[in-house]
Amino acid sequence: MEKENNIALSSAGTSRVRQRKRSNEVIPEPSKPNGGTLLVDDRNKYKSMWIRTYSTVWMIGGFALVVYMGHLYITAMVVVIQIFMAKELFNLLRKAHEDEHLPGFRLLNWHFFFTAMLFVYGRLLSQPLVNSVTPEKFLYQFVSSLIKYQMAICYFLYIAGFMWFILTLKKNMYKYQFRQYAWTHMILIVVFTQSSFTVANIFEGIFWFLLPASLIVINDIFAYVVGFFFGRTPLIKLSPKKTWEGFIGASVTTMISAFVLANILGQFQWLTCPRKDLSTGWLQCDPGPLFKREYYTLPGWISQWFPWKEISILTVQWHALCLGLFASIIAPFGGFFASGFKRAFKIKDFGDSIPGHGGITDRMDCQSFIVREGISVEKILDQVLTKLTFEEQQTLLTKLGQILQDRLGHS
Repeated sequence: MEKENNIALSSAGTSRVRQRKRSNEVIPEPSKPNGGTLLVDDRNKYKSMWIRTYSTVWMIGGFALVVYMGHLYITAMVVVIQIFMAKELFNLLRKAHEDEHLPGFRLLNWHFFFTAMLFVYGRLLSQPLVNSVTPEKFLYQFVSSLIKYQMAICYFLYIAGFMWFILTLKKNMYKYQFRQYAWTHMILIVVFTQSSFTVANIFEGIFWFLLPASLIVINDIFAYVVGFFFGRTPLIKLSPKKTWEGFIGASVTTMISAFVLANILGQFQWLTCPRKDLSTGWLQCDPGPLFKREYYTLPGWISQWFPWKEISILTVQWHALCLGLFASIIAPFGGFFASGFKRAFKIKDFGDSIPGHGGITDRMDCQSFIVREGISVEKILDQVLTKLTFEEQQTLLTKLGQILQDRLGHS
C-alpha cells in the first residue's frame, strides 16, 4: 500500500513538472482565418475597404480644415494628437489591480508629460511668443522672465516629479513602479522627439508640414489600393498583408505626387511663409529661392508631339523628390514598427477614434526628415543684402548703431 502511494505521489510530481515546463513554453498565437492571408485573397476585403475609405475621407476633410485655419491650429492639432498618443501608451502596461494600491500614482505620468511639453514647446515657441507681446507692458516683462528661467523651471518640475515617485514607492510594488517610471520616460522620448520637429516645420512654413504629411497619406493609401487588387508577393512577415506590388506601386505614386504637389503648394504664399509670431492671420512674404521658378527648354522631339517648348519647375520640386523617396522607402517601416508593437501587446489598434487604421504613431515619420534652420550672422547678412534696397540698408545700419550706443551707455 505504501509503495502504491509512493508511485502515485511520484507520478503526480512528474505530471506537475511537465505542466510547469509546458506553462513556461511559448505557445504560438492561434492563426486567424484571414489574418495571415494576402489582402487580395481576403474574403472580407471589400467591407474593410469601405470602413477605411469612410474614415479616410473624414480624416482628410478634418485635416484640410485645420490646415486652412493656419499655423496655431495645426500646432494645437499636434498637441491633441500627442495627448491621445501618450494616453494610449500609458495604458498599455497599466494594471488595474496594482493601481488600486497606488492612489494618485497615475497622475505622475502626466506630471512628467506636461513638464516635457513645457520644455519642448518653451524652446520652440519662445521667440514667436516674444514677438507677439507688445513691449513696455507687464505681460512682456512676465513672458521675458518666464523664457529666461524656462530651463530652471522645467528642471525643478522634473526634480519634483522624481521626489514624488520616490515618496510613492511601496513594498512589494517596487518592480511595477520602476517599470512604469521607465515606460513613461520612453514614451516621452518617442512622442516629443518627432513632434518637436513637426512643430518646428509648421513655423518654418505650412508647406514643410503639409507636404511630408500628404506624402505619408498617399503612400499608405496606394500601398493598400495596389495591394488590394494586385498584391501577390508578401513583403514582410511582421505585416502579412503588405506586398511587394503594393510597396513598389506606392513608391512610384508617391514620387510622382511629391513632384506635382510641391509645384501646387509652392504657389501659395500663406503656405510657404514662415510664422514669426503667434498671430492667426494669413501671411504674405517674398518667396525664397526654393519657391522661384526655373525654366527648361524641352528637346525638339518632344515639341513635335506636344505644344510645349519649355517647362517651368520650382526649385523645391527637386527637394520634394527626396522627400518622396524617403516617404516611399523609410516611412513604411513606421507601419511595420506599429504592427510589431501591436502584436507584442496583443492589441488590434492603438485607438478606437480612427476605425480601420493602425493608429497615429506611424504617420509622423517623414516629419522628422526636415530640420529647422538655425539663425546665424551669415544668413541675416545674406537676407539684408539680397532683400533690402540700398536706402533700407543705410537705415538699418543707422538704427543698429543707435541701439548699440544706447546699450554701451547703459552698461
